[in-house]
Amino acid sequence: MSGDRRKEIVRHLSEDDLDRLLAESTDEKLTERLIFVKRLYKGATLEDAADDVGR
Repeated sequence: MSGDRRKEIVRHLSEDDLDRLLAESTDEKLTERLIFVKRLYKGATLEDAADDVGR
């Protein structure tokens, strides 16, 4: 086992859409999920993206 935790990411939202949703969000859980997705889109591993949102 190589330890690589990267998965293929299917992008359903543009970065602009993510930024807009983040700016509009008032729900803490939704904000964390959007940050997680944004980090994955930027190339973070699952572990790194989870760490960024405290999971």
